[in-house]
Amino acid sequence: METLMSTSDSATDGDGSVVEEYVLGVRILETDGPDERYRFEAPEHTEITFDSLEDARLYADVYFDVNGFVEEGTGERGVPPEVVQAGKDTLAAYLLTFPWADRDWVTSFYGSTPTELDRYLTWVRSRAEEVRSEAKARGLD
Repeated sequence: METLMSTSDSATDGDGSVVEEYVLGVRILETDGPDERYRFEAPEHTEITFDSLEDARLYADVYFDVNGFVEEGTGERGVPPEVVQAGKDTLAAYLLTFPWADRDWVTSFYGSTPTELDRYLTWVRSRAEEVRSEAKARGLD
């Protein structure tokens, strides 16, 4: 399966280095500064950063899985409706990207097992890859 992202250690953009670049102007940057952080960027999306590259990549997969969503104001209104409507697996993946929600918390929240959580994450990543493949096939990169 073709991966629709590129990894670069040398590309820089103002205050960070591009780590992943996806279709449709979505990318992950490693921010400059004393703390290693990863910033998710997408057109018309509020700034959001993660402590780990794995969380930033999973967040990008959730973003593509639901064909984009608005994160701004989430603190006041809860989880973006697009994420909730996408189903249990997408919501589990989304929650897992937060620093306060680890694998044990998410599996407990759903009353599931680590194996089930892994399956949910696989489904989300697979659908995200399909969306990226389709976008690339349509020339939307």
